[in-house]
Amino acid sequence: MKTIQFLLCTLVLSLTMNTFAQPEYYMYVSDAGGFNNPPWQILRYDIDGNNPQVFIDNDFFVGEGVGWPQDILFLEDQGVVLISCLVGNRITKHNASTGAYIEDFATVPGSPTRMKIGNDNLIYVVQWSNSNNKILRYQQDGTFVDEFTDEGVPSSVGLDWDSDGNLYVGSYGTNTVTKFDTNGISQGSFISSDLSGPTNIHFEENGTMLVLNWNGGNVKRFDADGNFLEVFTTEVTQPEGIAVNPVTGNYIFGNGGPAKIDEFQADGSFVTSLVDSGEGGLGQPNAVVIRDATFAVSDFNQKKVMVSPTMGSVFQINRNEIIDLSSIDVFSISGQKVASINMEESVWDASYLNEGLYFLTATSGKTNYLQKIIIKK
Repeated sequence: MKTIQFLLCTLVLSLTMNTFAQPEYYMYVSDAGGFNNPPWQILRYDIDGNNPQVFIDNDFFVGEGVGWPQDILFLEDQGVVLISCLVGNRITKHNASTGAYIEDFATVPGSPTRMKIGNDNLIYVVQWSNSNNKILRYQQDGTFVDEFTDEGVPSSVGLDWDSDGNLYVGSYGTNTVTKFDTNGISQGSFISSDLSGPTNIHFEENGTMLVLNWNGGNVKRFDADGNFLEVFTTEVTQPEGIAVNPVTGNYIFGNGGPAKIDEFQADGSFVTSLVDSGEGGLGQPNAVVIRDATFAVSDFNQKKVMVSPTMGSVFQINRNEIIDLSSIDVFSISGQKVASINMEESVWDASYLNEGLYFLTATSGKTNYLQKIIIKK
């Protein structure tokens, strides 16, 4: 009897571990090295900054004639990651697990810096050039769509949207942030003072904006109308690269002067250095990206229709399909978990999420299930 009980306990424990496996987060950092001169690399760390590894090495950049890596964008449904390269005017495509080069994604004449996926599932790319600098859009297979904005933004590095879908682009060279409406028409300067060499911009949930001030050696916070509120922190020099820690909810910044990656609370209080000065060979952090490495489409070998229809904003939960599941999680196309579905309900209202492509994932025993849906309002 004791042997049977032990085996049952072991089986239950095994199933529980498989079903409720904790996310495995990695932190990826683009290392600008000597800016327009090598060495350049993409580094990978555990979420706590441990276990540094070279994900894409300097030999690749030098050998391919590209460099000064800027942004890192994972396309999880394709199993690839894109790297924008200011030197060489290209965006390169790599294996998301190994970093191995696959092919070029696009050639960008104005030198690409930041990349983000918009609500229309297109990839928006800003450019560094002082002349060829409109915001570009690409399909996720690399097909060029258009110049989205009616005006350019010189030496643009920051890129984000507000809750109404308006686009904001920061200019390192002109010390401004420009606002564009949902059709790409310029609305003029959103921020035109209190900045010195802005890099990343980031809208917070309450509508305020954080701006990383590279030359100013600080991070500043502005209200929803672009008015200066406060200095968020002065404990950074040459800040570039921002991410939200999915475990703690804190902000993670690239701290370029001492070549560190630092974590701060929402009120600007310093928490810790996740990556100490130069750890892992880090020279000049540029982009910081957090990835949930447990979410990889290749690992989901079974399809299941958990909700219907496949497009809309309100979905019917299919009771017969979910009877053997313990949970259903919702991931964005960039691999970030954005919601969990209450399986006790008969309907899931997803209207609070942005329009676009999402993945529903679930596990039963050792079998992983996947369903793609499109939220359209």
